[in-house]
Amino acid sequence: MNVKYGLDPGQVKNFTVIPTLTAMGSQFASLSAINLMLGIAMAESQLRYKRQLTNSGYGPARGLPQMELATHDDCWTNWLNSPSQAPVARVIRGLIGNLTPHADLMINNDAYAFAMARIKCWRDRGPLPAWNDAAGMSAFHKRVYNTGAGAADPEANLQHFKAAIAA
Repeated sequence: MNVKYGLDPGQVKNFTVIPTLTAMGSQFASLSAINLMLGIAMAESQLRYKRQLTNSGYGPARGLPQMELATHDDCWTNWLNSPSQAPVARVIRGLIGNLTPHADLMINNDAYAFAMARIKCWRDRGPLPAWNDAAGMSAFHKRVYNTGAGAADPEANLQHFKAAIAA
């Protein structure tokens, strides 16, 4: 299947994902993390949708990585608001002009959406797959980002992670 993406994956990688993760700190910006974040957005929204589309309108997921409100709020409540995370929280708040963090900001602020997706994945205790392991990234996406109850299909999404690596 040849997927047409809404935005050019290479441009999203070079002009949004890399600068965002780099601003968060070198520990957040490995090549594995960069490819994983791009692949997640490619699998979730085809780099096209800023709000989740459902048969009855819009769903709860926001931004190119399609993060849900509850996940966004959990990242802030249970991790970013911790005093030990103040440096990265300060950077992420800067991405939204020091506004009060809200999931709706991910709709129009791609850097913020990718930063929040990176925090969601950072909180997992396991290591990231290798930078060129598309199958590992697709499985990680399903296990950590989408969850067992989600609709992601690691086999079908493999193409997105291969494309992210190649971008």
